[in-house]
Amino acid sequence: MNKLSSIAELEALYGVPGAPAMRKVATRMTPLYRAWIMASKLCILSTVGPAGTDGSPRGDDGPVVVEHDEQTLLMPDWRGNNRLDSLRNIVEDGRVSLLFMVAGAHNVVRVNGTAFVTDDADLRAGFEKAGRQPATVIVIQIAEIYSQCARALMRARIWSAEDESLALPSVGEILAEMTSGEEGGAPYDDAWSARAEKTMW
Repeated sequence: MNKLSSIAELEALYGVPGAPAMRKVATRMTPLYRAWIMASKLCILSTVGPAGTDGSPRGDDGPVVVEHDEQTLLMPDWRGNNRLDSLRNIVEDGRVSLLFMVAGAHNVVRVNGTAFVTDDADLRAGFEKAGRQPATVIVIQIAEIYSQCARALMRARIWSAEDESLALPSVGEILAEMTSGEEGGAPYDDAWSARAEKTMW
């Protein structure tokens, strides 16, 4: 089998990303990305370190992260199996990606950035529930935020509900926010279903 060995070969097969895919990227929390992320009770935390990579589901009974400021997210690390794969990687490397999901929504919001782990007493106390505190808090410095294409979750039919039934910002609204209304909005959202159907597979 042929192994692709250069970026040029890869790009020749796929072409260039469309303008909306690039223009929807933010470097900090914006009002609509904030609304989306605060609605998420589940995310996948991806890390990389000397021993390899790790992907870890992170969930809570409310928002899975808390906004410290527009450039920083806080994630409590509740005790689990004590393998500490993600935390070890963060301590040694720091690069992270997070995929924020909302049940019923096909879109996913990604955050890329760097992180560190802290046992700061005040931060831990801020997450206290039923008299218990997380062992540590992951502090995530945002490099970029953007919405992912919905096709993967649509193909998988993973949810029974549809995006339209949820009070979440649409991709068209996010794109309009990021481009000061130059792109996106209702026309983008209205055309999405037909466009997705033609390019699903």
